[in-house]
Amino acid sequence: MIEGTAGVSGHREADESLLDNPDALAEKDPGGMLRHIASAGAQVRETAALAAEANLQVLADEGRPRAVVIAGIGTAGRTGDVLATVAGPRCPVPVIPHRSAGVPGWVGAADVVIAVSASGRSPEALGAAEAAHRRGARLVAVGAPDSRLQSVAERARAPFIPVPRRAPARASLWALTVPVLLAARTLGLVKVNEADLAETAARLDADADRCRPTAESFVNPAKSLALGLAGSIPIVWGSSPLATVAARRFGDTLSANARYPVVAGALGEAGRGRVGLLDGVFGGLVESARDIFADPDDTPDGTRLRVVLLRDGGLNADDDSDEPLAVEERRADAVQTLAERRGVRCDVVTAEGGSALERLASLVAVPDFASIYLALAHGLDPMAVPAVSEMKELANP
Repeated sequence: MIEGTAGVSGHREADESLLDNPDALAEKDPGGMLRHIASAGAQVRETAALAAEANLQVLADEGRPRAVVIAGIGTAGRTGDVLATVAGPRCPVPVIPHRSAGVPGWVGAADVVIAVSASGRSPEALGAAEAAHRRGARLVAVGAPDSRLQSVAERARAPFIPVPRRAPARASLWALTVPVLLAARTLGLVKVNEADLAETAARLDADADRCRPTAESFVNPAKSLALGLAGSIPIVWGSSPLATVAARRFGDTLSANARYPVVAGALGEAGRGRVGLLDGVFGGLVESARDIFADPDDTPDGTRLRVVLLRDGGLNADDDSDEPLAVEERRADAVQTLAERRGVRCDVVTAEGGSALERLASLVAVPDFASIYLALAHGLDPMAVPAVSEMKELANP
C-alpha cells in the first residue's frame, strides 16, 4: 500500500547578493555554523591532544584484534567510513562501520568496538558500548564529556576520549574522526602520524580562510559552488573510495544544512545505472539534439541536475599498481564528457595533499562551507533543522 500526505508547495529563490554581504550572513547564521565549520583545523589539533591523554595503549596490550567495529550514526557513523578508507584494502583486519543498535552477532572477546557519539547519548553508540562490555570485547568510546557514553566506558574500564560538544554533530566531523584514527593507529591498522595530522589541520585552516564570509564570491570557491548549485538537484560522485566518503559527506550536509535533495555515491556505481539520470527528465539532451550555438549558462525552465565530481588522483601507500587510478580517472573523464554533451553543468573539486587524510580534508572543506552558504542564500538557518527535532520527538515520545 502506498500512503501519501498533503503538503504545501513552494519555492524560495536563492539571494545571490546576500553571500557577498558579511553582516547579512552573520545575521542569517545566528548559531554560528560558519564559525563552527571554520574550526575544523582546530578540531584536529584539539582532539589529537585529548586522545594522547587517554590510555589508548590498553587496546594494544592484547595484540591485533580479529576485527574493528565503529559504531555510530550520522556524522559519527561517517568516522567509520573514514577509517575504513584511510586503512585501505591492505588493512590486516576488517574495519566495519556499524549504524544499528548493538553490535553484529559475531562480535566477541577477540574484537574491538569503537563507539562514537557527539552527544554521548545516541542509542546506536550506547547500545554498541554496552554490548561490547557484555561480550568482553575491547572498547573505546568517543563523545561528549560527562555523558552516558562516558559512564558506560568507565563501567567497562575502557578508554574514553572526551570531545567538546559543537551543536549540531555535523559540525564535529574532524573532532570525532581524529580519535577514531588514533585508536586504530594504536592497534597498528593505520599509519597516521603527527605530520599527517599537522598537514591536515593546516589544509583545513587554509581552506577555511579561502572560504571565509568576507571573501567575495568570485574568489571564494565555496560561495561559487553554492551559487552553481542553487535551484538544482545535485548529483555528487566520488572518483575513488576516499573521494566517495567526501561525496557522501557532501550529500549529508546538503540535505541537513541546505535542505536540498541529493544523489551521492561512488562513480563506479554510477556507471552501472545512475549515470542514466543525465538522460532523465531533470537532465539534458543528447549531443545530437543540442543547439551547439546555445549559451551553456542558459538552461530550460525548471529544475536541472548539477553534477559535482570529487576527483582524487592519489593512491594508498599499499597499492601495488597504477591500474586502479587509471580506471578511476578514465571514469571521471567520461562523466565530465557525458555531462558536457547533455548540457548538464559539472563542478569539479580535485584532491590536494600527500597523505590520504589531507586529501580527504581537501575534498571535504569547500563543500562543507558551500552547503552552509547555499542554506543562507535561501534564507535558511543551517543549524536549526525543525524536521530533525520533530522526528526525534515523534520517534521517542
